[in-house]
Amino acid sequence: MNAETSSQNPFPTSAETSGTSGANGSGLNGDANRVRRMAQSLHEAVDSLEQKIGSSSERVMSMQQEYGDMAREQVRANPLAALGAAFAAGFIISRILR
Repeated sequence: MNAETSSQNPFPTSAETSGTSGANGSGLNGDANRVRRMAQSLHEAVDSLEQKIGSSSERVMSMQQEYGDMAREQVRANPLAALGAAFAAGFIISRILR
């Protein structure tokens, strides 16, 4: 690494890239364009992932609502059985955590 390459900014501004070319002819503008394209593709990937997560979370929320409603109906229909099941679950968990 020589003094010329060590003093170069790895993230040049547009003023620094104007009229500057590297050894291969693409110059810093070519590098900046590659970085922009990569950033754009990463941004699109993040947007796609966000949409997928959003639709998945909506499905989970609707399933939670559905199963919660079913559980409420069962408790209303059989309150003593629900109380017994809750007591048994609590007893087992307390034994495990001792």
